[in-house]
Amino acid sequence: MTSPDSSLDAPLSFSDLNLAPALLAGTVAAGFAHCTPIQAATLPLALAGQDVAGQAQTGTGKTAAFLLALMNRLLTHAPPAGRRLNQPRALVLAPTRELAVQIHRDAEQLGGSSGLRVAVVYGGTGYHTQRETLEAGVDVLIGTPGRLIDYFKQGVFDLKAAEVVVLDEADRMFDLGFINDVRYLLRRMPPPEQRLNMLFSATLSHRVTELAYEHMNSPRLVRTEVDQMTAVGARERLYHVSSEEKLPLLRALVAEMPGERTIIFVNTRRASEKIEQRLQGQGIVVGRLSGDVPQHKRLALLTAFTEGRVQVLVATDVAARGLHIPHVARVINYDLPQDAEDYVHRIGRTARAGAEGDAFSLCCEHYCYALPEIEAYIGHKIPVVPVPDLQAPRGRLRADRPARPHPLKSSPHAVSGGGDEQA
Repeated sequence: MTSPDSSLDAPLSFSDLNLAPALLAGTVAAGFAHCTPIQAATLPLALAGQDVAGQAQTGTGKTAAFLLALMNRLLTHAPPAGRRLNQPRALVLAPTRELAVQIHRDAEQLGGSSGLRVAVVYGGTGYHTQRETLEAGVDVLIGTPGRLIDYFKQGVFDLKAAEVVVLDEADRMFDLGFINDVRYLLRRMPPPEQRLNMLFSATLSHRVTELAYEHMNSPRLVRTEVDQMTAVGARERLYHVSSEEKLPLLRALVAEMPGERTIIFVNTRRASEKIEQRLQGQGIVVGRLSGDVPQHKRLALLTAFTEGRVQVLVATDVAARGLHIPHVARVINYDLPQDAEDYVHRIGRTARAGAEGDAFSLCCEHYCYALPEIEAYIGHKIPVVPVPDLQAPRGRLRADRPARPHPLKSSPHAVSGGGDEQA
């Protein structure tokens, strides 16, 4: 693996890249003019046929980078001789259903006039419909490992004609225990030197780079903005509060910016249910996304939130990674995450692709012990702001009282009961 590349100094226009006309039209339709740093660093390499292992913050445009390179490869190269309709030419592996659906949506937008057939498969719903789509023929197959292997073992498709493979959120694949499934699929493709290989990850840890060595062809290692763990445009603020003050403060924060798209992160399903009920009682259009919500309801909720029909989304960490929802004004950590990486992924839901946004964190006695690890991981202190006067009229925050001291208490239990079910 070669040494890291830095991002380009001057903005690179998509029109300066040697993209197929249909893909260039797709970037225009998507409102893209200039490449983000990860796009500028990886697209020229991948378009030239070079394998790429890329690390970048969430929300920096990794999906568009690999989709454009992937589809350009298929449009500028003839398919293998004798290829059958149910032999995909490209495979994109994603760790979660939500991410797979988002990649599929982006692929349809960027490649809408390319003529390429794009399909997505994932568990939880649509088993027979997805199978029929594969049998009808597919060029670009996007999916989660479990459902892909299910169809593969049934002979619904094979990977003998695969020319491109993308592994997205590689670190998450390890976290969720999917890496053996990933290796199973990679080993059933043509050898690495006969295909274009791209890997993207929030962290290029030893285990991720080892995977790249094993299944890629001398990949170029690309890192962008690695010194800044959190999104540049995210205005971070931390409130030291007691657990009893969290809900009143949350209500005030939401009321302060009515109509703004907001994601509230909690650590347990029970907390998500409680907050959903309380905000609904306040007349706010709110939805809940956690592990117990059926897949079809999750997708419908994400669509409604993206389209602005739902103002507030209350979510456990099932939603923290892989979702590109534009124009999220605020992320509120009602509970501090207990894993430092989850903090980065949570606040990465706002300030995406160069935009700005607010990231509030409510630090109570039950979860304050995670704060030192989070700040060590992100490399800076989260600015502490005074707790506002919660007796002020709704929608008006008065930050005129002094900041509270760090509320270290002895209770190890989580808010809403220490025995809550996890998401």
